[in-house]
Amino acid sequence: MPVDPAYRTFVSYIDKSREFYLARGYGNPYRWACFPTVPFAPLGKPLADCRVGLITTAARSRDDARAKQVFAAASDPPPGALYTDHLAWDKEATHTNDVESFLPIRRLGELGRVGAVSPRFYGIPTQYSQSRTIEQDVPDVVRACREDELDAVLLVAL
Repeated sequence: MPVDPAYRTFVSYIDKSREFYLARGYGNPYRWACFPTVPFAPLGKPLADCRVGLITTAARSRDDARAKQVFAAASDPPPGALYTDHLAWDKEATHTNDVESFLPIRRLGELGRVGAVSPRFYGIPTQYSQSRTIEQDVPDVVRACREDELDAVLLVAL
């Protein structure tokens, strides 16, 4: 079937990832995380009355020892840089030089639809370990979000 250049073609990231890992000799296909009991809930008040935080999967530092540590950092001023170069992604096709493209702290505040932006943003750098993320990293970030009395958080994953 010919491709019409006026329309984008669909690329299945799940299929591409499975093919990528199988082609490299891994014995089983990539297993995507599945959480059937995630505790999503409607907001208890209008978004205009909520304090909202942002979570990124970028690292705060290029230092290998710190690159995979969970963190909370001041939102004001927003960071000038966060780091992703220690991860595997197509660095020829795109870049992460524009922090606002994956940590839109300024844009969130400018929307005029949220009551307040959290005084901190939070980082859960990519680990490739579901068990560590679930058992260790997420509880640390949840604790920080509760300290900052957030009503909602947005995960802006890379």
